[in-house]
Amino acid sequence: MKEKLKKIIKSVVKEDIDIQILIPADKKQGDYSSNIAFLLAKKRSQKPNDIALEISQKINNIKSEILQDVKVQNGFINLYLKPEFLQNEIHKILQEKENYGSNNIGKKQKLQIEFVSANPTGPLTIGNARGGIIGDVLANIFKKSGYNTTREYYFNDAGEQIKALGHSVLKDDEAVYKGEYIDKLHQQIKALNVEKVGQEAAKIIIDSIQKTALKMGIEFDIWFKEGADLREKGKVEEIVEWLRKNNLAYEKDEAIWFKSTQFGDDKDRVLIKKTGEPTYFGVDCAYHKNKFLERNFDKVINIWGADHHGDVSRLKGFVEALGFKEKFEIILHQFVRLIENGKEVRMSKRKGKFILVDDLLNTVSKDVLRYFMLQYSSSSHVDFDLKLAKEKSQKNPVFYIQYAYARICGIIDKLKDKNADLGEKEADLSLLNNPEELDLIKEMIKFPDIIREINFDYQTQKLAFYSYNLATTFHYFYEKCRVLSDDKRISIARLKLLLAIKIVLKNCLDLMEISGREKM
Repeated sequence: MKEKLKKIIKSVVKEDIDIQILIPADKKQGDYSSNIAFLLAKKRSQKPNDIALEISQKINNIKSEILQDVKVQNGFINLYLKPEFLQNEIHKILQEKENYGSNNIGKKQKLQIEFVSANPTGPLTIGNARGGIIGDVLANIFKKSGYNTTREYYFNDAGEQIKALGHSVLKDDEAVYKGEYIDKLHQQIKALNVEKVGQEAAKIIIDSIQKTALKMGIEFDIWFKEGADLREKGKVEEIVEWLRKNNLAYEKDEAIWFKSTQFGDDKDRVLIKKTGEPTYFGVDCAYHKNKFLERNFDKVINIWGADHHGDVSRLKGFVEALGFKEKFEIILHQFVRLIENGKEVRMSKRKGKFILVDDLLNTVSKDVLRYFMLQYSSSSHVDFDLKLAKEKSQKNPVFYIQYAYARICGIIDKLKDKNADLGEKEADLSLLNNPEELDLIKEMIKFPDIIREINFDYQTQKLAFYSYNLATTFHYFYEKCRVLSDDKRISIARLKLLLAIKIVLKNCLDLMEISGREKM
């Protein structure tokens, strides 16, 4: 919708300027609005209101099939949609069904999203879950936008952390990790060699992580292992040699360093320690060379916890050195706080005091876990309210949205049971002219714009907010408009409206991988 409105404004402005389409908080100020007059005012040295009046007059003169009216208020151009246009959008939704909201932004490009990627030194915690759910939903949205999307989990199953895991399982003086899972591994693994113990423990933990991911509704396409896929194939040595040949690495203090300061980092970074052991960064360089030069991804997105913020500049610098700066993104997500009885439950993986995803999923459903993780911006902390999550009432946003979907399904069934031929009859959609009916259609047609926007800003919480607002708009419509009307023509029109909102709400739920329950 926003793209259509941009085209209308561009057709009369005819200047190279970034047109922004906004949704006013107050419905009286239009269905949409634009601040273009303020942007042009700087270029033309004119008052924004004068420019807005000029543009609005030109738009009104072109007799748009979309716009009923254009008004100006305080320099903003307020746009009002025609009821006829809104009514016809129902046909589009009914025709496109599960494809409604799809676009071709991706143009079949290869896109890789790497997320979770927790070290296999312990089970997945609720902090890990957040990155997993954000990544999974982003992958769904990118797929709907025409990308060839790959979900990937990267295991650091080699190096110092595996030795630390081995010491921990053996419970010797160099033990690092503690917890019930370590106690179980101690009983299960009989080997004595530290490295062997660490490797066996990692395999068991990896298997556990894979099962937990499935419980969360996440299916990874690739499980990429540092040991087998990089170290054993000599990929770390290859990238270090490449960097040295290109004068991007040097030797100092018996270690090998990457010239990361050339790419905006505050200091150069070690690739290979003086012991000959690669650093995490050195292995990451090999891994990202694999992504771009060996598997030829057109776009790569890493989703990391905020505790990795210090690693961002060095890795971005390396990818820039490779020549793929514009094709690489890192999304950081903040931490999760579990709130129980008004108090935060503290977590520490090393001391064994942490909340496992498996334990949380024994308390709340996958649907609740996913929605609660999605309803915050990735830059904000999540306060996971356990009491609210367990609530089976409309106070719980997941229940509220699912109840809307179940109510829609129930009404459709009743309409069809009462009049078996209703679904086959042609509807006069011009009868859908009540404010509540038009507001519901206006809310539905925002869906394709939400999908487009998330492609560029990665703000998956927009989808969670939108699904809640759509459910709210439906509940209000249901209270004000009698669907099972004595007037058969209105019943048929409202049935089509309900079939359309069922499609849009189901598309939302499917992207979030939350169940669309037909009965509650």
